Amino acid sequence: MAAKSHHDNVEDQFGSQASAYLTSAVHAVGRDLERLRDRLQRFPQAHVLDVGCGGGHASFTAATVVGQVTAYDLSSDMLGVVASAAQEKGLSNISTQQGYAEQLPFADETFDVVISRYSAHHWQDLGQALREIKRVLKPGGTVFLMDVMSPGEPVRDIWLQTVEALRDTSHVRNYSSGQWLAQINEVGLTTCDLVTDRLVLEFSSWIARMRTPDALSKAIRLYQDSASQAVKAYFELQEDGSFTSDTVFIEAKKR
Repeated sequence: MAAKSHHDNVEDQFGSQASAYLTSAVHAVGRDLERLRDRLQRFPQAHVLDVGCGGGHASFTAATVVGQVTAYDLSSDMLGVVASAAQEKGLSNISTQQGYAEQLPFADETFDVVISRYSAHHWQDLGQALREIKRVLKPGGTVFLMDVMSPGEPVRDIWLQTVEALRDTSHVRNYSSGQWLAQINEVGLTTCDLVTDRLVLEFSSWIARMRTPDALSKAIRLYQDSASQAVKAYFELQEDGSFTSDTVFIEAKKR
């Protein structure tokens, strides 16, 4: 039996939980979606690509203010949920297509804007995905990237990556602001703005969304209990396991 690839693992992890991501409060609302809507109002006629669209919330937000949205994800189940929800919301300007971030099945210079929210930490090769995003953007095009962010400091970074990986075996890593800026610069995109924020993650729903096995959920709780007071304070760790992560919102352009 052939070993599963990382992309197979991602599709397995998220396909079975597609509906949970559609209804997830963390994903359905947020200051980052408000910020995205505000900024996309500059592009009322744009064709937007949403890479790793998940439950579709960034696509739905974009579709209310731009001309056309292509919701793109590795999971066919996710895309089915997005298509159905778009129809229910009366958003006829959303289409779907399946694939992974490192190999976008689109011609060069197809899109005016590319967006991605809470997806990049699953990409096996961030640099290759960013090169593909740059390729499919038109000259002068804009990319908006949103994700949970590593604090950068080694002890805090290890803590975050560990709880993320225990919860979700398809996790690759959360990047610090410096790592994001370096990767964006390396592929030849120009960063225009970077905004950080904080996101509260309620433990029981955070675990339920991924159907994390009980043994791994218990391992997370034990690992949380063993954290230093400095780490517990930084992540605002609560008695029930809930905690607060950093997030990043990046706007970059293709010159």
